[in-house]
Amino acid sequence: MSELREIVIIGSGPAGLTAAIYAARAELKPLVFEGPQPGGQLTITTEVENYPGFANPIEGPELMDAMREQAIRVGTEVRIDWITKVDLSQRPFVIETSSNQTVHAKTLVIATGASAKWIGIESEQRLQNKGVSACATCDGFFFRGKDVAVIGGGDTAMEEAMYLTRMCTSVTVVHRRDTLRASKIMADRALKNPKITFAWDSGVDEILDGGTGKVTGIRLKNLKSGAISDHYVQGVFVAIGHQPNTALFTNQLPMDNAGYLITDGVKTPIAGCFAAGDVYDTMYRQAVTAAGMGCMAAIEAIRFIEAEESH
Repeated sequence: MSELREIVIIGSGPAGLTAAIYAARAELKPLVFEGPQPGGQLTITTEVENYPGFANPIEGPELMDAMREQAIRVGTEVRIDWITKVDLSQRPFVIETSSNQTVHAKTLVIATGASAKWIGIESEQRLQNKGVSACATCDGFFFRGKDVAVIGGGDTAMEEAMYLTRMCTSVTVVHRRDTLRASKIMADRALKNPKITFAWDSGVDEILDGGTGKVTGIRLKNLKSGAISDHYVQGVFVAIGHQPNTALFTNQLPMDNAGYLITDGVKTPIAGCFAAGDVYDTMYRQAVTAAGMGCMAAIEAIRFIEAEESH
């Protein structure tokens, strides 16, 4: 089965669905493939307080459901399907799905996002959104006046720790080595901050909840001595990086060493192929910025189609 579409959007987070809304209102009848995590990272977030337009907090899944319904209402087709292969070497682009469908796309918006890297312990998964987070900018507000821990030793971890000192009583940085991997300027700032203490040469053995269902502490293991120690915290921020979901585009689009797409704004080097959101954004990683990029990618796709049709 094969079909031709004006615009195909891969990904259904804020970037993908915003791109769909704009493309649908331009009567391009966009097709969105939801992928393995419909709604993106916001579907594993509880309260969202920093998305404009909501006077009261809104649940992440509720916000994404509203975006999805809006996209459908204005003319988007959403498919619950996975993409197994994309061929960008020809136009229209060729997209193959897990249900053995082939779709040809005049334009493509890549909004596959990035996934937070996790430590990989059971208690971390069980307590996500119950004191465990991977985004201080998103969730730090909920920990005002509390003691928290940040896991990691790179620039991201230092940025998270510094941000959290604005609202938290104390921040404990847990790092597996005895020196930080962060850039010197970021490391120096963190080391000089009186609210930040460091648990060196340590890994998280368990995140504790004391039977409350919410984070009450962390159990650390010193990786040199083997000593176990418990630390009282009410929040744990895992900051060991993100993994961009770009495997489909290996050897087709340029990427940095971490796998993020290298773009010119929302434009990839391939004409008619655009990117939006966390798939290339290593700096902001917010729902509102992803939505803005989705808007830009859709407008660029609309202009691209109009330019082709005028020739």
